[in-house]
Amino acid sequence: MKEQQISLDSISLQGAARQILKNWWVVVCLALAAFFGATGLGMLTYAPEYTATSTLVIRVKGSDAYSTLSQTTQMTAVYSEVFQSSALRNMISQNIGEEVEGTISCTQIEETNLLVLSATSPTPRQAYLFIHSALQNYEQVAGYVFTNAALEIVQEPSVPEQPSNESFLIAHRLELTALAALGAAALIVLIYLLRNTVKVAAKASSLLDGKVLGTVPYEKRQSANGKRTNKTKGVPALLLTSPLVSMNFAEAGRRAATRLEAHLQHKQYQVLLVASVEENEGKSTVAANIAIALAEHGKRVLLIDGDFRKPAQYKIFDRRNTRQPSFSDVVAGKLPWEKAAVRNEKGGFFELFQFKALKNPVALLNSKKLVDVMTVLRSEMDYIIIDCSPVAVAADAELWMHHVDTVALVVRQDRADVRVINDTVDLIWKSAGDFSGFVLNAFQEEQPHPGSGGRYGEY
Repeated sequence: MKEQQISLDSISLQGAARQILKNWWVVVCLALAAFFGATGLGMLTYAPEYTATSTLVIRVKGSDAYSTLSQTTQMTAVYSEVFQSSALRNMISQNIGEEVEGTISCTQIEETNLLVLSATSPTPRQAYLFIHSALQNYEQVAGYVFTNAALEIVQEPSVPEQPSNESFLIAHRLELTALAALGAAALIVLIYLLRNTVKVAAKASSLLDGKVLGTVPYEKRQSANGKRTNKTKGVPALLLTSPLVSMNFAEAGRRAATRLEAHLQHKQYQVLLVASVEENEGKSTVAANIAIALAEHGKRVLLIDGDFRKPAQYKIFDRRNTRQPSFSDVVAGKLPWEKAAVRNEKGGFFELFQFKALKNPVALLNSKKLVDVMTVLRSEMDYIIIDCSPVAVAADAELWMHHVDTVALVVRQDRADVRVINDTVDLIWKSAGDFSGFVLNAFQEEQPHPGSGGRYGEY
């Protein structure tokens, strides 16, 4: 197994952006949680404060002159100590008849000889009483310091109507919300980077233990009216016979099938198992398109839906309303394969689909009857393409490997863990004896060509 390392050239920037868009609800939820959390916590912890102010000027006693700018600067520091002294605070408490809560400060208005006296308290009433009493009693303390100066009130204090402070959390909740959204996006990108998956088609060969047969680009399905959609129900599958698929998609699918056929011819193989590690990697549609492409080469091809647990081929080819017998009925000996198989006139191949899910298909896969059926089918067909359950879902795929000549593995962009994929390749070599290679599916490149794409809804 190849040693895996994270490198910048194996990371898709568009892929990281798509992960953020795909998980936009996580970003929104965390942002809303931060907004409402900051609002709620801010309201719980917020203690309002009220500030009453008064504008003063220093006047020289015994004259109409006011202090100069330099004198004001010197006196401001002294007056500030006076207003903040414990002696004045005691006088204020005695004057208003209650303990004073809060602070008082005296500051100079820059480049002027004016002072601003501010008293801050938990309530508007106490803030007003605080500053009003301070202005009435400060001379009893300042008289010992300044004998030739006094404060003259320019603007009388008033009862404050609004709090002078605000909750930090509430004031900065928008910034906190933005940080939460950025954090969520960064976490999504980090998880994306740490996932040991195939993110860029160009790096697949260095990450995977096997050759890459082709890369099928990402493409959204189109409804009958030509509109692209992410929905799968009632929307035609992405088949090579469909006029709705792009040229780039069709060419990529046929190139992969051609390389597969070259491998089959070189080894003189007939039976190909198309598998995947996980669900929703596009395995079933890839298997269908391989059968279509091989039939286009004039070969007698049979497409078998060997996924007994969750059959998908009848959905891909819109056979939902048919009463056609299932492939499991043929294996069980209820009827010969000729009566169960149907020729797909549009694709030019034979269909042998499974229309019902089986609870325990292991016994069927281990039966000699399946060996006998496969022997007969080999004699009738040039190629047999088998779709099966994902390897990670059940042991069915491993059991199928004993009945086929070779296995092709479908790998979807940024889906299965590279280590698990390579372990599956080891399993294929042990069980089937031959591994054809990988079909990279639904890959979105950094600079997509017009009309490129490739997306499958079924696995």
